[in-house]
Amino acid sequence: MALDGDVSTLGHRIRHYRTARSLTLSDLGEQVGISPSQLSLLENGRREPRVSLLGRIAESLGVTTADLLRPEAPDPRSALEIEVSRIQAGQLYGSLGLPQIKPTAGTPSETLEAIVGLHRELERRGRLAIATPEEARRANTEIRLRMRAEDNYIPAIEEVAEDFVRRSGHVRGALSHRSVQVMAEELGFSLVYVNDLPHSARSVTDLANGRIYLPPASIPGGHGLRSMALQAMAHRVLGHQRPGDYAEFLRQRLEINYFAACCLMPRTAAVAFLTEAKKEKNLSVADFRDAFGVTQESAALRLTNLATSHLDLTMHFLRITDDGAIQKAYENDGLPLPVDVTGAIEGQIVCRKWSARTAFDRDNGTTELYQYNDTPAGTFWCSTQTGTTADGAFSITTGVPFADAKWFRGRETTSRGASTCPDESCCRRAPASLAERWEDQSWPSARLHAHILSPLPTGTFPGIDDSEVYEFLDRHAASV
Repeated sequence: MALDGDVSTLGHRIRHYRTARSLTLSDLGEQVGISPSQLSLLENGRREPRVSLLGRIAESLGVTTADLLRPEAPDPRSALEIEVSRIQAGQLYGSLGLPQIKPTAGTPSETLEAIVGLHRELERRGRLAIATPEEARRANTEIRLRMRAEDNYIPAIEEVAEDFVRRSGHVRGALSHRSVQVMAEELGFSLVYVNDLPHSARSVTDLANGRIYLPPASIPGGHGLRSMALQAMAHRVLGHQRPGDYAEFLRQRLEINYFAACCLMPRTAAVAFLTEAKKEKNLSVADFRDAFGVTQESAALRLTNLATSHLDLTMHFLRITDDGAIQKAYENDGLPLPVDVTGAIEGQIVCRKWSARTAFDRDNGTTELYQYNDTPAGTFWCSTQTGTTADGAFSITTGVPFADAKWFRGRETTSRGASTCPDESCCRRAPASLAERWEDQSWPSARLHAHILSPLPTGTFPGIDDSEVYEFLDRHAASV
């Protein structure tokens, strides 16, 4: 009959009570009817006693069976020995390639304390680092593939967000800052705009004092503050716990972004707007953006959330830098996105002939570029808008297979690009005449993307400097 509880702790408790009564293994073994070697196995946690034997041991030691089965160690020294045993049985210790040690009566307690302390620090640092870049890319790829399989749609968050918006009193049009404030108050928070946010954080939530700290309300593009506030609230609404690994961190980030988009562009109102536009064959990301007072990128991504489930459309989305590198991408329409050997798309270079890149060559970047892109996987109609941040230029592209272009404004465009990528002769390999002339006569100095060499600050949350955040909270808590 198996016993509940930790066998190792049980063994230590038996030894504790035996030595307290100055009994040897032979003395106790004789009293309960087992050999000293069998009793030693019990005390070392390598064998589990039957209930009948445990009863005889308890009686001989003058204690109850319940005393032996208590979950806590009988004394501090035993607690250290139990912890060392647990550590050595774990994966982290095993990965270090260190020998196993067996504490004896002659092993100083200080030695055991040092082993336990060092291991706890290794565990702590492991939790802070959370993931290598390779692990992060793999986790991000898995999330992207799962979202593609689900048509970029999360019904559960749609329901929660729509109810949340409804309770704020918002009915139609762009979600106001006042409505966002009401939502925060319903959760027990106030929104506070400050000039000294930690450099590593977009917002900080003070759970103790019920405050969500955001950048100043006067910063350009105030619509972004609504999104940041909603993302901070989403952690509470969706019941998130502190992420245990990088995959969990990325999943939470996706969910809070999705929640914020659902609040800014609620499903019922958004689907009604898009359905009417489709009926009129006048779908436009720009119109969708302006109707709900959001950014081009937010509107484009939200359209991908709703297109397949509610409009019977498959789509793709791209955000790339001016050198053609993918920052974000989604597709469920068969567009052949470039990937590396692991399946990751981030940092991969898209074809020079796609509208996502040709849009950078226009003199007028204030309007959308419409273009048909012929690829080995078929022809796709695309709409691209360029923009600029402090980090440089970027483009936002949405598109559909040729057959669905009929539902979109701009379908009549005559602009066309023909791509044969990933065939390198398409746009990656220089023409033979130029290569022959310049290959041995050129020495360019590459622009270094310094961020790829700089590790993220390690902290409880990836990329967050804990010390900076805690000092910030302490500074502002004084004014509460």
